[in-house]
Amino acid sequence: MNHPAIKVKKGILLAGDIIMLYLSLALALYFRYWPDFTASKFWEHFFPFTIIYITWLLIFFISGLYDLNSAKNTLSFYATLTRALITSALAAVAFFYLIPYFGITPKTNLALNIIILAILIYLWRQIFNKTVKSQALLNDVLLIGSNRESEQLTKYIKENPQLGYHIKKTISENDTQLLSELAQIVVQEKIQTIVTASNPRASSALSKNLYNCLPLKVNLFDLPRFYELTTGKIPVSVIEETWFLENLMNEQKNIYEIFKRIADFLLALILGTISLLLYPFIALAIKLNSRGPIFYTQKRVGQDSQIFKIVKFRSMINNAETNGAQWATKYDPRVTGAGKFLRKTRLDEIPQLWNILKGEMSFVGPRPERPEFVFGTNMEREIPFYQIRHLIKPGLTGWAQINFEYGSSYEDTIEKLQYDFFYLKNRSFILDLSIILKTVKIILSREGV
Repeated sequence: MNHPAIKVKKGILLAGDIIMLYLSLALALYFRYWPDFTASKFWEHFFPFTIIYITWLLIFFISGLYDLNSAKNTLSFYATLTRALITSALAAVAFFYLIPYFGITPKTNLALNIIILAILIYLWRQIFNKTVKSQALLNDVLLIGSNRESEQLTKYIKENPQLGYHIKKTISENDTQLLSELAQIVVQEKIQTIVTASNPRASSALSKNLYNCLPLKVNLFDLPRFYELTTGKIPVSVIEETWFLENLMNEQKNIYEIFKRIADFLLALILGTISLLLYPFIALAIKLNSRGPIFYTQKRVGQDSQIFKIVKFRSMINNAETNGAQWATKYDPRVTGAGKFLRKTRLDEIPQLWNILKGEMSFVGPRPERPEFVFGTNMEREIPFYQIRHLIKPGLTGWAQINFEYGSSYEDTIEKLQYDFFYLKNRSFILDLSIILKTVKIILSREGV
């Protein structure tokens, strides 16, 4: 879930891409058939190219081209855009020549379309990336109060101007003089959004002066809400029990959970059946690389803190934990050569489709932790509200996994927990689909664990 302003920007970005797609088609056909170009030529190509364009937009999404965090005119961004365009071109060639049911094999037209689109999309994205962080379009924010999370938020916004915010001014909740002049400050500084790190209910002076700002039509957010909208995570250290009562009890999402379970079962059944073809090759690679069993089972904490066993292809040396449970790290020396490949491609996770079929896991949800870390080290007692993540089924992938890769300390666990709370509150079919597609991107780019 994003702030409405961020949604508008993403909508403009998508709309611009769609316009560039059809404009490139029209120009390609115009140059190809000039001076005999007619509207009928465009409509003859409209439907088959629409199918192609939907595929291209999906490729753009998987590539991360609709993530405003990457909307920067940098070499990395344009390298990503180039890879997406090349992949899209290959998909179009495969479509027209492997499925020739539309009566056209547009060799020249397709080539022209791709060349013109590349030029238009590069120009459009350069203009968008430059405009989206223009000072003239930034939403000026007044921050009331200061704590660790507000400092993190200020730094995050400063590093990501493309999100459209600018911390214009910060005042202390204890500065009665400035608080009494709050309305004047809003007018003078042209403030559009007020974010309060302090609870207005705990200060009558703050409440009164915020009330005086109502006629000015400014947006008002408490820090947890604004932090969530801009960063995609919930700051656990500044929320209380009431946050969970307000956000997790009002809507039980029963219909969503029922349909999610059906989708999980059917998709796990289909993918599990197809994946059986890979088992002999994976088993051979594991056996040739190291001694030990092919499969590896491990206890994990699931929904309602119930213990279950996940099944994975073994990616570590046999008896890797003779000294007890250990955090997995990025360059874990226990991982075998074959295991590195299995982890990068997530092939080691395939047997967990069985856990999904049994109803112990879902495709999307918080990653299940080991009981040694959850209970044996008092994680549930030491980390605020940690047990809440067990309200729903753990997932094969999740919001935390695509945003924060490794968890090898308590600090990392807290960071991932903040993403888990965001998912817990905002889970939906759209968010699940987004997570799955971004996971596909990570796998294809080999960024995974």
